[in-house]
Amino acid sequence: MTQEAKKSIVVLISGNGSNLQALIDAQSQGLFHGNIQAVISNKPKVFGLERAESANIDAICVDHTQFDSKSSFEKQLIKTIDQYQPDIVILAGFMRILSSDLVQHYLGKIINIHPSLLPKYKGLHTHRQVLENGDKEHGTSVHFVTAELDGGPIIAQRRIDVEADDTEQTLVEKIQQQEHQLYPQVVSWFCAGQLQFELEQNTGAARAILNGEIL
Repeated sequence: MTQEAKKSIVVLISGNGSNLQALIDAQSQGLFHGNIQAVISNKPKVFGLERAESANIDAICVDHTQFDSKSSFEKQLIKTIDQYQPDIVILAGFMRILSSDLVQHYLGKIINIHPSLLPKYKGLHTHRQVLENGDKEHGTSVHFVTAELDGGPIIAQRRIDVEADDTEQTLVEKIQQQEHQLYPQVVSWFCAGQLQFELEQNTGAARAILNGEIL
């Protein structure tokens, strides 16, 4: 019996790439049955691309500012991603809102990590909103990407307590610690065939399935 081929992974970033590093480290430790084939940034000269190069992963910039429209940028982005025939596309701090056309192209195999307990605090400045609203807990969510911003089916979450002396910066650090454990875990489920995306037959609603159970 031959071992199943490792899943092909493409990671999209826009900056420092701390979650990317967590995935690279997890791959080197054999924590998931997949290979990160390429890291693609929409910004040049970001540190995340250096992380990829250091790990001998293809590091590519598709600079969105060099295109005259979002559509032409995304066409080039899709063309670049598709060269690697990915089984999974991972958003790791990719700061561009994706069109429904691009999302549809990868529907069911594109995931994102978001620093809030979704459906709370979609979009930006989640840590600030937690503090302003006096929330006692905060967290991070991994979800399948659909056309709705931060609105796809939630796969997994991690929670932290918010302390009286917490600031935006301390919350960033606490959340990243959780993200760096959670994201590789979700990727391992996907690579092992335990995690699926499904559209409900009657309503067309998207849902995540883990080990046969609806999440």
